[in-house]
Amino acid sequence: MSRPAAQPTVQVDNDRVLVTLWRFAPGAETTWHRHGYDYVVVPLTTGKLQIDDGKTQRLAELTAGQSYYRPVGIEHNVINANEHEFVFVEIEFKTPQA
Repeated sequence: MSRPAAQPTVQVDNDRVLVTLWRFAPGAETTWHRHGYDYVVVPLTTGKLQIDDGKTQRLAELTAGQSYYRPVGIEHNVINANEHEFVFVEIEFKTPQA
């Protein structure tokens, strides 16, 4: 099944962080990817994202303004499971942990 692509807009890219605004039309996906850094996601809308790691699929319920942190992880695909646009800011930390 072909899905529309989520639209990333890089807002900051320097030696310390990569900040990307992600916009997902209903049903849109990131496609398969793996983060190279630890990261924080800040949802700007409330809704559900389908997370597919190749073995399982789960629904993540997100609330606008409730951030979450993830360490460098496995390959995955993120899909908008809402009937409305879903938007979040992703902040990846390029600097190593102390």
